[in-house]
Amino acid sequence: MKKKMSHRLHYPPLYYKALDILTLSRHMSYLYTEDLIGPELHGPEHKEIYFTGDIIQQSCSLVPEILRAENQPYAEDKRRYAKRVKLLTKKLFYTCDRLEKSPVQSKEFLPLFRKELRQFRKLQRTWALML
Repeated sequence: MKKKMSHRLHYPPLYYKALDILTLSRHMSYLYTEDLIGPELHGPEHKEIYFTGDIIQQSCSLVPEILRAENQPYAEDKRRYAKRVKLLTKKLFYTCDRLEKSPVQSKEFLPLFRKELRQFRKLQRTWALML
């Protein structure tokens, strides 16, 4: 008997964790933006509102960098993209620190986001060694 070939692509666990981080960052950004804007639409603009955009931009960049590293034929190129993923992870932690110090009232997503980032960093370390 002939077995059916699966056409499903196999991605590393790091890829799926990056997608989780992306979804969580989008939810956080929506919640924090609503909190920072508040009921007054024509008041002074908070500079912390841009931190939410930073989190989304950095978490959006994680997935393509992981895929680029996986698809590179040479080890040197793989390591270069792995360094970019490491740098983006570091920036996400830094942005979390800045959000923690901001005047946002609803910070219930932040501990969960940090936990996901710590798990991602562990996966990222083993993934970088396997490249």
